[in-house]
Order: sequence, then C-alpha cells, then structure tokens
Amino acid sequence: MAVGRFQVMATLQAARAYVLGMSIESSKSFGLNRAIFYAAAKRGFKGKGVAKPPKQFSLAEKKLTDKEIKKMQKTFTMSTVGDEAAYSVEVNGKKLFVIGSEVKTADDFARQIERRFGKHFSKAWKEAVKICKDYDKGVLLSQRYFYETIYKPRRDELAKKWTEESKT
Repeated sequence: MAVGRFQVMATLQAARAYVLGMSIESSKSFGLNRAIFYAAAKRGFKGKGVAKPPKQFSLAEKKLTDKEIKKMQKTFTMSTVGDEAAYSVEVNGKKLFVIGSEVKTADDFARQIERRFGKHFSKAWKEAVKICKDYDKGVLLSQRYFYETIYKPRRDELAKKWTEESKT
C-alpha cells in the first residue's frame, strides 16, 4: 500500500508533538487529528466548526455510555502544540484530540496511518522523530514554520521513500 502525503503529515505531526513532550498516545492522536484537519482545509471545510462540546462523542473501537460521554464533555477543551490549537478531551487520564465528534486514538492512528507502512512503521517513526529533533524548538512550536520548514520540503520525498520501504 502506498504511503501518501496524508500519512507523512500524520507521522511528522505526531513526531513533532512527541518531541515537544506529549505522550506517544496523545502524539498519535494529535498527528491524525492534524492530518485530517489539513486534508479538510485543502478541500474546503464542509459543515460548521465546533464551538462547544459535541452532544455525542465517538470512539471507533467502542460504544460509549451516556456517563462516558458526559465525562468527556466536562474535559472538552482547546489544547495547543506550540501555536497550533485543536480540541481535546481526556479519556482514562490521557489527552486525546477530537475532530468533529470523533475522538482520535492511537488505535485509529495504527489503522489509518501505520498499516500503510507495513512492518516498517517503527523505522519511519524513528526517522520522523529524528527529523523533528534536528530542528530548533522554535520551528516545532510554530505551525507555519513546521509546515514550511519540516513538512513541505520533504513530504513527497518521504512518501516515495516510505512507500518503497513498505513494499519490502
């Protein structure tokens, strides 16, 4: 399966959040959230932005009880990675990011991103983390500098490289 720009964005964003101190699970949630956000922005947003907690949350892997939904609604907040903001909730003590009403988890990241790499995701992950560590913290803290300096110049090169690696 091909690794495309979507997977490159998600992986680099997750690595960015991880290098800035976020847990691996929260980082993967953030990375997938940002990849979905930018894909939607590229195509033009459909629908309304979220200004308050959704009435319903969904987790791909389980049906939520009313009690779990209410608990998530209480933790619904805007979180930042540097100057980039995204909605988040707390689930079992972990910060997970929300897009629409969907809470994105590390399992979602594995399903939507990691599986594209076949057995080579850990190698790509280490490379993404190294790329992010090679930059000044100020670049990682800036949405624009991250995009312009880290992602944009190497998105096609990494997609091609990681696709070739995933075929072996």
